[in-house]
Amino acid sequence: MNTLFLVVVVVQVLAALAIIGLVLLQHGKGADMGAAFGSGASGSLFGATGSSNFLSKSTAVAAGIFFVATLALTFIGNHHVAQSGGVMDNLQAPAAAPAQQAAPAAAPAAPADAAKPADQSNQIPK
Repeated sequence: MNTLFLVVVVVQVLAALAIIGLVLLQHGKGADMGAAFGSGASGSLFGATGSSNFLSKSTAVAAGIFFVATLALTFIGNHHVAQSGGVMDNLQAPAAAPAQQAAPAAAPAAPADAAKPADQSNQIPK
């Protein structure tokens, strides 16, 4: 499971780097063919959306791969497989000693003198 997680993370990082590189290689909206001749209406040369060339299609493919890798990481992260546990889980509890199995002794009763105030020497007899 860790190998699959690692592969998907590598694919996601490569897709993210590809998106960054492809977006930086593309020209802005004002840098189309019409802007090279000094006119500001470059959008009218290729229509309202401009041309869909190799870089924009590659960016869309990289974005799709990034999206699928993100969903795969979410699924892998939420899919818990029961693991066998560690070494400490295989240990058996030691047999309890007979003294520990016996019921605990009753708490000793409070002495009868405890109900009286401790210092009676300062009291005035009536």
